[in-house]
Amino acid sequence: MASTHPPGFLSLVTDARGRIKEVQAREIPSILAADPKARLIDTREESEFAAGHIKGAEWLGKGVIERDIEAKHPNKSEPLYLYCGGGFRSAIAADNVQKMGYTNVYSIDGGWRVLKDILPVE
Repeated sequence: MASTHPPGFLSLVTDARGRIKEVQAREIPSILAADPKARLIDTREESEFAAGHIKGAEWLGKGVIERDIEAKHPNKSEPLYLYCGGGFRSAIAADNVQKMGYTNVYSIDGGWRVLKDILPVE
């Protein structure tokens, strides 16, 4: 998939990945089962979320997450697992949320592309 993205965007993702925590999408079912406080956040575009998302996921798109995260999740140590289509946009979003003081933020590598096949979808 990376070959379809422009080099400037890939550079941003690589830079963000140097500062964030990532988990593989296949780990998410066990993570969610083990931690009822964990929140799954869909950072894709609103139209992508409307077309289908992981059951129970909350939409906070990459374009609005920095503006809305503090009102929706005031506890900055709450475990937040961010996903997008494949893990690139969620990496950038996780980096920004972490810069805002959130300490338990993860980007899900593989994102929707993998999650839709292993978790219930709405």
